[in-house]
Amino acid sequence: MTKKVLVVEDNELNLKLFCDLLRAHQFAVEPVRDGREAVARARDFVPDLIIMDIQMPHVTGYEIILELKADEELKAIPVMAVTAYAGREDEERIRAAGADSYVSKPISLARFMDAVGALI
Repeated sequence: MTKKVLVVEDNELNLKLFCDLLRAHQFAVEPVRDGREAVARARDFVPDLIIMDIQMPHVTGYEIILELKADEELKAIPVMAVTAYAGREDEERIRAAGADSYVSKPISLARFMDAVGALI
């Protein structure tokens, strides 16, 4: 059965890169450009993994992770944070919110796919 990945990313180039890469590895992908739609889309799509940008307008990925992990239906879905925030404190805070994995930008494609593979 094809694994499903929800990709929450406001940057069009990064969103296209992540989605194209995942599709090339036979994943079904649902792109989300606006973080305010992420939780509702997760409920509708029921992904096996959520890839979450942290720095977005309107609502941060950090806030979305907290909301996902507080939801009984969604809390078991692994979340991979992808962010330009690369400090040790940032990673600890994002992991404490419930992220299962943390990948810093700029992205190494091999490291990105290794992190995806480790979660699903």
